[in-house]
Amino acid sequence: MQQLDATDLRILSALCQRPKASAVALATDLGLSRNTVQARLVRLESSGALLPFEQRVNPAALGFGLVSFVHIHLQQRLLGQIVEQLKAIPEIIEAHGVTGSADILARVVAGGAEELFRVNGQILAIEGVERADTSLSMAELIPHRTTSLMDLRLASGPGNGSRARSTASDPETAG
Repeated sequence: MQQLDATDLRILSALCQRPKASAVALATDLGLSRNTVQARLVRLESSGALLPFEQRVNPAALGFGLVSFVHIHLQQRLLGQIVEQLKAIPEIIEAHGVTGSADILARVVAGGAEELFRVNGQILAIEGVERADTSLSMAELIPHRTTSLMDLRLASGPGNGSRARSTASDPETAG
């Protein structure tokens, strides 16, 4: 993924503060041209820097208030097949390949304990899955956040260990 520059970070930070703001409003707030903001937003979205809107929907609002993390142990040679079958289980809303004793860490949501039990059974029924260790989330202590990372990058500035490039010579930021 391409490293974001200071202008990208300023736009994203403003968008985090005002998610419904138009490109014109963001441009006005940041002292940039509307074309610059619009072009940057298109590039940020197509590059994957902006995640899909779907990730803003809270599963609890859909009736899936129980959150758990499942450490899945499997036969490595069947990883691809197993991942495809895990994708078919709607309650698995995220999964990562991890190091350590488990092979996959999955974030699973459910409407209650019985539903989670059923989902665990589906995971264990997949050929090549050897074990699934489940931990219930008791409370979300630090919600997903990236604004603090953007602030960190903007504060470090060029020449202070940041990879953000200066926008002074960036023709896109002019007027």
